[in-house]
Amino acid sequence: MRLLDLIPSQFRVAAVCVLLLVLVAGSAALAWTAQGWRYGQQLERQARLHADTLNDLSKAAAALQRNEQDKRLALEQRLQNKDETHYKELTDEQTKQARLRDRLATADLRLSVVLASTEPTSGCSMPTTTATGRVVHGPARAQLDRTHAQRIIGITDAGDQGLIALGACQSYVRELTRIQ
Repeated sequence: MRLLDLIPSQFRVAAVCVLLLVLVAGSAALAWTAQGWRYGQQLERQARLHADTLNDLSKAAAALQRNEQDKRLALEQRLQNKDETHYKELTDEQTKQARLRDRLATADLRLSVVLASTEPTSGCSMPTTTATGRVVHGPARAQLDRTHAQRIIGITDAGDQGLIALGACQSYVRELTRIQ
């Protein structure tokens, strides 16, 4: 017996329409599901590609950051070495100047200057001839008082420290501009 024979005749057309509608709806649902699977696979592939691209970008950024940090650390090390060299030069110069001041204070060392002119018109009463007991040959010289000599050494000490500081500043600027 057929299924249509069980249905009264006035409902057969409606039953066939309902059956066709169910078949069409089922096939549409199947097509919709298959379409969803395909789109899901495409979205998954796109998400994976996007994640891979982001991963590559973050690796590149991390490598760039490490490179910049290495450059910065190398610069800091060079500047530290320059600073240590500057400090050593400065302390050596200060030690040398302190020894010189001590030698001047104990009369172990005398500071003298060459006289510019020994003419009688210059107002200097120094003799133009050398003394017989003198060991140093050359132009006439005058010895400076200890306090004046120590003041002169103090002035040269400040100048030497200024030159060392200037050299350190120039070295620092050279290091910074060399990086850029």
